[in-house]
Amino acid sequence: MLCDDIRFLTQRALWETKNLIQCIPDCLWTKRYDDIPMWKYVYHTLYSMDRWFINPCDTTYQDPPFHMPGLNDLNIVPDTESIEKTQIENYLDAIQKKIENYVQILTDADLSRTPEGCEFSRFCLILGQFRHWHRHMGIIYGFIIQDDGKWPYVLNMLGDYPATPMPNYYE
Repeated sequence: MLCDDIRFLTQRALWETKNLIQCIPDCLWTKRYDDIPMWKYVYHTLYSMDRWFINPCDTTYQDPPFHMPGLNDLNIVPDTESIEKTQIENYLDAIQKKIENYVQILTDADLSRTPEGCEFSRFCLILGQFRHWHRHMGIIYGFIIQDDGKWPYVLNMLGDYPATPMPNYYE
C-alpha cells in the first residue's frame, strides 16, 4: 500500500520535473542567480535525485559522462563550465528509468530496510529526496516566474495530466 503511494507520487513528481525543465527558456539557461547559472540549479537537483533516491552509498554508481568534481555543488561558482539543456533532458530520462524501475519492485517491507552500506532506511531516502527535490524545484519555478512571467504547471493530487505537449503553464 505505501509503495503504491510512492509509485503514484513519484510518477507525478517526475512529470513535473520534466515539464519544469522544458519550461526554462533558453535565455534563462545560463542566467546567473546568486552567481550560480540556472543550469547548475537544475543539475544539482537531478544529481541528488540520482545519488540519493535509491542508495547514496552504492559503490557501483557512475556519474553522468559530463560530470566533473564540484559540478553538482551549489557552493562552487562555476567559471566556464556548462551543461547543455539536451544533456540535462537526457540525464533526466536516465534517472526517470532508474527510479521507475526501482519503485516498481519496491515492497512495503523494503521501506524499513537500509540499502547496502547505507545508514538510512529506504523510506527515509525517498522522503528525503522528495523534500530536497521539490525545494530546489520551487527555487527554479521562482526564477522562471520572476524573469519570464509564466507559471510552470504543477499537478495536484487528483488532477489529470495535461493533454497538451510539454511545456505546460498555468493560463
